[in-house]
Amino acid sequence: MTDYQGYIILFMTWLVSTIVVRAILSRKKNKTNRPPSPLALPIIGHLHLLAPIPHQALHKLSTRYGPIMQIFLGSVPCVVASTPEAAREFLKTHETHFSNRPQSSAVDYLTYGSQDFSFAPYGPYWKFMKKICMSELLGGHTLSQLLPVRRQETLRFLTFMLKKGKAGEAVDVGGELLRLSNNVVSRMIMSQTCTENESEAEEMRKLVHDTVQLTGKFNVSDFIWFCRNWDVQGFGKRLREIRDSFDTMMDRVIKEHEEERRKRKELGSGGEEKIKDLLDILLDIHHDENSDIKLSVENIKAFILDVFMAGTDTAALTTVWALAELINHPHVMERARQEIDAVIGNSRIVEESDLVNLSYLQAVVKETLRIHPTGPLIVRESSGSCTIWGYEIPPKTQLFVNIWAIGRDPNHWENPLEFRPERFISEEGSGKGQLDVRGQHFHLIPFGSGRRGCPGTSLALQFVQTNLAAMIQCFEWKVRGGKETVDMEEKPGITLLKAHPLTCFPVLRLDPFPPL
Repeated sequence: MTDYQGYIILFMTWLVSTIVVRAILSRKKNKTNRPPSPLALPIIGHLHLLAPIPHQALHKLSTRYGPIMQIFLGSVPCVVASTPEAAREFLKTHETHFSNRPQSSAVDYLTYGSQDFSFAPYGPYWKFMKKICMSELLGGHTLSQLLPVRRQETLRFLTFMLKKGKAGEAVDVGGELLRLSNNVVSRMIMSQTCTENESEAEEMRKLVHDTVQLTGKFNVSDFIWFCRNWDVQGFGKRLREIRDSFDTMMDRVIKEHEEERRKRKELGSGGEEKIKDLLDILLDIHHDENSDIKLSVENIKAFILDVFMAGTDTAALTTVWALAELINHPHVMERARQEIDAVIGNSRIVEESDLVNLSYLQAVVKETLRIHPTGPLIVRESSGSCTIWGYEIPPKTQLFVNIWAIGRDPNHWENPLEFRPERFISEEGSGKGQLDVRGQHFHLIPFGSGRRGCPGTSLALQFVQTNLAAMIQCFEWKVRGGKETVDMEEKPGITLLKAHPLTCFPVLRLDPFPPL
């Protein structure tokens, strides 16, 4: 035992010495002009300052240390941008330096070595996939073709709410919207509705939930340098289970698609024309010998995992936050409802084609995205050194753009904590009427900006606006427990989560109810 104690003492002496030497070298290196920074602790850096909710903590720090500040997450250098002007510098003026996303061990494993689109390094493959996303996978033509899918799932959702309303039963609104978005994404990707096999549907929802949870958790191995090769928190086993489950499901679905494609080929032009889902489009590229980039099966699986992760909970969460705000602001709910009644009437359910005429509803969604951006932080990584506002930013520095803080910037928003959709109506005279959420106006960038901006923005807006409008049109929403307002507290997560579920009674307001 004495021999082992000697080895332990020797190891601890080496470890402490290494940490001290690294701290001294880091301090010397940081004598160059770097952004202001709070006092860091050995080993953990500023991790202790990010609790309990990182985007809120970073916002609070920025009020003291300025719009650009430096922090260390363990041994990883980071820079935080907290104002629209700072965001513009990083995401537009110096976009070429911040076109990569940092790698995490969990994401890298789940995406087959970052063979997906969202986390792939900026380069030929990423450029190819971005082009395919914008022109084919998530382009206007594909979204138009898959409109019936989205419509069917919305009507299915309303049918469920109608049943609950007639029975006088409360509903977990967030849970049902999550089910709806999962169904839409599943059918758009692989023409399979999650309601056809409830056990399989539940497995898929759990798979997506676990994936988002694991990729959003802090992993010591990614940030503490001497833990880099250790699975300190035991994530490895769960990651393997998730990827094995996803692999099994996708292998089955791809095999079914390939078999169906073979049958259609044998039938030739005499067969019934099938609207292609996203997997069909990806398989077309996979088999295309003249394609600029050869897509592997792993690329396809990783991309589909991206879409499930990005498309399932984000749109549902935005809709939940919007409905919660409307319940808390009855006059806003009433104005939105009056607009819907005036444009659509009571004889039919609102459709996607009506959205262009619902300017106040659009303003409600914009205001929701301003105050409750689904992804509160944009994360990038510098590919080379650059100088921003006189500060030197070295390579491999992680960038956090605090969208949550930007939406609350009093220099750009009058009464920023007030939920007031009217600020986005041109005739109100606020100057915000022409603001768009697609990344051109840096004080409103809920979907990011630049090359790495979200390619699914159009789909997300269609989902949120259409389903929110239908919920406003068809039902009154009474909070369970007789409460007049909804608690708007947030909880930690990679996405902006409500701390408490939104549970309501859907009360029918249309009599007779329009045909579904």
